[in-house]
Amino acid sequence: MSLAEPAALPVAASAAPRRHVLKRFVGRFNASLPAYLLLLPSLVFLALFTYGAMGRALIDALYQRATPKAPVRFVGLDNVSAVLADPAFTGAVVNNLVYAIGTAIPSIGLALLFALALSRTNAVSSALRAALFLPVLIPMVAASTLFLFIFLPNVGLLDYYIGRLLPVVPNWLGDPDIALYAIMVITIWKNAGYYMLFFLAGLQAVPEDVMEAAHLDGAGPFIRLRYIILPELKPTFLFVIVIATLNAVTQVDHVFVMTKGGPSNSTNLVLFYIYQQAVEHYDIGKASAATLLTLAALMGLTALSFRTMANREGGA
Repeated sequence: MSLAEPAALPVAASAAPRRHVLKRFVGRFNASLPAYLLLLPSLVFLALFTYGAMGRALIDALYQRATPKAPVRFVGLDNVSAVLADPAFTGAVVNNLVYAIGTAIPSIGLALLFALALSRTNAVSSALRAALFLPVLIPMVAASTLFLFIFLPNVGLLDYYIGRLLPVVPNWLGDPDIALYAIMVITIWKNAGYYMLFFLAGLQAVPEDVMEAAHLDGAGPFIRLRYIILPELKPTFLFVIVIATLNAVTQVDHVFVMTKGGPSNSTNLVLFYIYQQAVEHYDIGKASAATLLTLAALMGLTALSFRTMANREGGA
């Protein structure tokens, strides 16, 4: 007995810290349990409709089904190759690039102008902010229907006034050369007020003492905008550019309502191409492959933008 007792001491000494660690972990878990319960519904929906859908798209991209009732067949990366070789997908990517640039730049420019003009809070600026933000609250389908009546040839509101000034009124949604630009108008109209909120928040972070010092030194509004306000708004610009790019790829309701990708695929965007493959052609494998390619491009662009933002903040 006298020889066994010293050997039992290390076991007892190591069990005490374990119980202490376990007790501390249980205590922290119990303290955080209400927060986990509040997050649980969101986590469930996130797992089902985001990560679950991504996993299902990844699996579907590896298989092909000739008809709705035919058995699935493993094809590996053939669906990805088929999508990359499809001229319709290439055309949709080009249309989406033009659409993204043509909507992001005017929307961000207008949003910055609105924010600069309405940065001071008073009754008039508050009313104007609400008026400019109002299009964001209108569902895209309802807004598209409204603009569809505006663009209607011969009887639409735009033709009614423009027709008095021009000898030939263009068919805004029926001409392949201008249809994509016509649907850009609705996106700019809806998003400018939304991006304005980010710039208004960014302007609140501009140091007032620096602005006052520049004003006392005789710097005019343009000089203050060029050398103080715009540099301070760089993180806001990067964030809004990412949001605008995501909106340009994920918004497709107006295409479905106004043009259905026509005429001659001139307004066919990537998301509408995916819809066509999945619903009209019932090619789930090809639609999933196009989805994964789009998702990979968006994730890469977003990661690059946020890395650029982090580097700028780190170097500042």
